[in-house]
Amino acid sequence: GGKPFLLIFRGVAGFLALLMFFYNISQISLAEAMTFSKTSPIFTAIFAYIFVKERISFQGWIGVFIGFIGILFITKFDGSSLDKTDWLGILCGVGAGLAYTSIRELKNYYENRTIVLSFMTIGTIGPIILMITAEFYEATTFDFMIAPFTLPQASDIVFIVALGLFSTFAQIYMTKAYSSAKAGIIGTISYSNIVFSIILGMFLGDAFPDIWIFLGILLIVYSGILVSKVKS
Repeated sequence: GGKPFLLIFRGVAGFLALLMFFYNISQISLAEAMTFSKTSPIFTAIFAYIFVKERISFQGWIGVFIGFIGILFITKFDGSSLDKTDWLGILCGVGAGLAYTSIRELKNYYENRTIVLSFMTIGTIGPIILMITAEFYEATTFDFMIAPFTLPQASDIVFIVALGLFSTFAQIYMTKAYSSAKAGIIGTISYSNIVFSIILGMFLGDAFPDIWIFLGILLIVYSGILVSKVKS
């Protein structure tokens, strides 16, 4: 019973979004990468409107519009082209939005633990398949997901274990939140992550965001606040 294909889709969408997020962390500032990921409530509201039939108020649509303006500020889009990290950042928000919206439907068929387990299973099997693929195929365009295995150093183990533990708890509580309230609301609660990302990023050597990126961050946070006021 249930909807196994939607369960798999949720896992794949979330897994791909994480791949893009981690790649961006290694290529751009932590604040920019985190802000891109926090565009997910904007896309979640749109996808929930399309697929789950959650209505968006006029104020909510204004929030969505402001959010896209914020994305333009962060990417510094001049009408010509976007960088690879810009595309991956936007697609990260899209993938996360699809994953979060699917939880709204999956909660009618599965327990929270089952939904989390599906994501963890795909998140475990997926990298193995991609690393094996990298041994036979070199993909510079898709290097954010297809790359050979690199043996971590002993000093990296502590950070890897901590990453796994914190991510697991985050997934558990995120899934509970999205299954308990409207898909367009919950994501805005964690916008404080951007502030912490700016501070921690500076400790790690990132420069403080320039005026355009900072304005983009403010617009995306404000759009999230507006989208959170979505009502049926």
